[in-house]
Amino acid sequence: MGTFSPTPFYTAEVDEFCKKYVYQATVDAMAAEGREFKGIIFFGLILTPKGPRVLEFNARFGDPETEVVLPLLESDAYDVFYGIATGQLSTVNCQLSWRNEATIGVVLASKGYPGSYAKGAVIEGTELFDGPIFHMGTKNDNGVLKTNGGRVMMCIATGKDIATARAKVYKEIEKIHCDNLFYRKDIAHWAL
Repeated sequence: MGTFSPTPFYTAEVDEFCKKYVYQATVDAMAAEGREFKGIIFFGLILTPKGPRVLEFNARFGDPETEVVLPLLESDAYDVFYGIATGQLSTVNCQLSWRNEATIGVVLASKGYPGSYAKGAVIEGTELFDGPIFHMGTKNDNGVLKTNGGRVMMCIATGKDIATARAKVYKEIEKIHCDNLFYRKDIAHWAL
């Protein structure tokens, strides 16, 4: 229902562990089995009292995680993606640079989600939102934006830190009006 970046819970120690025992170990195991892979591997992790654990692997970007990470990317990822796709990664600049800011994303969902929900409710005010909106379950019905799914859209805000981004996203969401949408108001509260 929402996410934020960066997370204070992903410490240098957690990063070192994951690089060695999750990320590299996965790539090494795939190579040992002769399973060439070109693309994105998303590692869905959870921090437990016993350390990081893998919840899932996906051969795609993570959702909703990617929506708050990519807005912080300063460099153009095209060369990296092209290098991966063509097998020429060693010939391109792989140094991606990131803005030193924070991003938060809050999902606006249809009332009733994750259970039964109605579709076709009119959504107004998205053009007033100051930041990116990722449409997940919307449709354009003759120029009128309407709900068309459970998770309808994700609203993104960026700021100098989590608190600033969080305040901004919740202020901006108030500009969006739809009788059939709801959202959680506690996204990123643990990070504060």
